[in-house]
Amino acid sequence: METFVFLFSLSALSVLYAMNSIPEFQEPYVILGIGAGVLVVVFLFYFLITRGNRPKDALFFVFAVFSFTCVIDLTSALEYDGIISGFMEFYRKTGEPYLGTAYAIMMCYWDGIAHFIMYLMMISRITDRKAYRTLGLFWAGSLCANMSVFIAGIVAGKYGSEIRPAFWLNFVFLLMPVWAAITLFTRPKDRPLIGGYNAQHAQSMKLIWRPVDLILVLLLLAAMAFTTLRGLVSLDSPLEACSIYLRHYEPYLKDPVGYPRVMMLHLFFYGFPLMGAFVYGLLKPGCSWMSDWTVFLAGAVMQCQWAHIGGALHPRTTAPFRVPADAFWPVAAANLLYAAIPSLVAMRVHSNPYFFLKIAPFPGQTGLPNSEEKDTKYKDK
Repeated sequence: METFVFLFSLSALSVLYAMNSIPEFQEPYVILGIGAGVLVVVFLFYFLITRGNRPKDALFFVFAVFSFTCVIDLTSALEYDGIISGFMEFYRKTGEPYLGTAYAIMMCYWDGIAHFIMYLMMISRITDRKAYRTLGLFWAGSLCANMSVFIAGIVAGKYGSEIRPAFWLNFVFLLMPVWAAITLFTRPKDRPLIGGYNAQHAQSMKLIWRPVDLILVLLLLAAMAFTTLRGLVSLDSPLEACSIYLRHYEPYLKDPVGYPRVMMLHLFFYGFPLMGAFVYGLLKPGCSWMSDWTVFLAGAVMQCQWAHIGGALHPRTTAPFRVPADAFWPVAAANLLYAAIPSLVAMRVHSNPYFFLKIAPFPGQTGLPNSEEKDTKYKDK
């Protein structure tokens, strides 16, 4: 089925070509109507062709429809970068002109490649009746971050006065991953939640004897400090450290398009508390929620950092807001490490989950009398 979805998604190119060639299809409200109609038609197409063997998971249809739109996003990015032409010229004029910003181009690359691959993988797992919960949470975190930053950046940035009717289609791509995330979070986990002897042994070890966890705690604390710094820069803090960082390292944070500022505020108000919770989860045994939330945040941060790093370096970003040449390697290293930290934590939790499991009482462990005597059998001897 994933091969069929891939091939059918390529038909999006014909829709774009037709709209780009017929002037009547290029009016703002006509674009909105065609966009909504295409989503409905693609959904009905998959609904009808699977009627003989209907997927039990409703998210199959979300992934199939969104695969179709991935081709549109990839086409948009390629055309704005001058690699192809003849498909999206009309859309940059009467559709969504902000898609030509550096951040939006990198966002479209992520959606057209990374999300497309995830959709095909999850469709394959649904068709084979296999679990995909972990991958699904990574995708949900990625797309929720993608669309929340994108929509808020449009409204808060310099394109807030150029909102066209097609803008409202973006809320479909925000609400669907939110619903999917709620659905996936409430499903039974792929792994057991209760541990035994191995879990008890892992949870008896102090942090100093768990060097990997100790390193991850230090990395998370560093990431929280970095998040705070960039969040304060986005809030126009008068602190000297914020001024130095903005001027000498990441002037892109003040790009008037608005996306970098909104992204840093997202990470400051949502990512920072989650990172703090992960530090707690690495210190306190039995935090079974770590397996889900680490994956969700890993997807969100990975997507945000991809678009942020790419946007800061893209030639469409005006020169005053690009990363200075003498600060390129420190900024690149800091941002790449920041993108990797949540994923490293998620991999640690899933590769050796014993520390994060609830411990079941062993046979005979409960119900025994509590005595201060070391050995009551020989008490009177």
